[in-house]
Amino acid sequence: MSAIPQDTTRRGEFAHPALLYRGSDAYLAGTVPFITEGLDRGEPVAVAVPGPNLALLEKALDDRAAEVSLLDMTRAGRNPGRIIPGVLRAFADAHPGRRVRIIGEPIWQGRSATEYPACVQHEALINLAFADRDVTILCPYDVDRLSPDVLADAAATHPVLIDDAGSVRIPDYAPTYVVAKWNLPLPEAPDGALTLAFDNATLTEPRLAASRYAVGAGLDLGRIPDVELAVNELATNTILHGGGSGTLRLWTEDGHLVCELRDRGHLTDPLVGRIPVVRATPGGRGMLLVNHLADLVRMHTTAAGTTLRVYFALTA
Repeated sequence: MSAIPQDTTRRGEFAHPALLYRGSDAYLAGTVPFITEGLDRGEPVAVAVPGPNLALLEKALDDRAAEVSLLDMTRAGRNPGRIIPGVLRAFADAHPGRRVRIIGEPIWQGRSATEYPACVQHEALINLAFADRDVTILCPYDVDRLSPDVLADAAATHPVLIDDAGSVRIPDYAPTYVVAKWNLPLPEAPDGALTLAFDNATLTEPRLAASRYAVGAGLDLGRIPDVELAVNELATNTILHGGGSGTLRLWTEDGHLVCELRDRGHLTDPLVGRIPVVRATPGGRGMLLVNHLADLVRMHTTAAGTTLRVYFALTA
């Protein structure tokens, strides 16, 4: 098993293969040559995978591990919306004019059903975010531990699949379709959710309500400012782009504080909040900041309105 050779890509061409592996030996066979080939060619290499796989790779690479940027994806990519700007683009943009290689494993056994739609949309959006970039991003998928549906989504979000038999191009590769497919209505908030309507005259109220609710829910006090800032950014976006008024709902669910904002706006750019913003550019940082602060962001948007949910883990 081996990754796509470097010489199959041209300058300015983005490559995004999925590695379908079974067991540790196959994982290392599909990733270590990809890493060492890149290092031998003088290409910067980053690895962002779950902790156990990170340890496997670090041991296998031995002294060469020091040449690689290593990240635990369960931390750096806990929120899938943070991976493109905070991991992938951050590394690629730090090496302008050079081809880079990245291993990114955003989907692993243990990802919840609530997280998964954001994960698969992330995989699809990589293709839009890196079009015409000198980057190869290899995404491993554990065939033994992930469901057939997840593997089918991998085929729809990656133009090439690699397994024991070699590599194959996928005719059904359709990242734009996948983004739309997973733009699903979110389940209704529970009956006990705190509900607050707001407009420009009451814009400070969502932030204050979220702060009080977060304290009562037992969120770590060090993260209260994160909640305040995220809710304030979303409420401000509602006033500016969502019809001038909206609704905040707050509740706890599966060990998380959930903050939901609904308005009449329609987010038409699927990469909103996922592309780093140039300092000189006015605005455009609200959703980027929210993705940075939250443990998960889910969204459903149509011409009739948008629902955004941000999740904050109540335990570390």
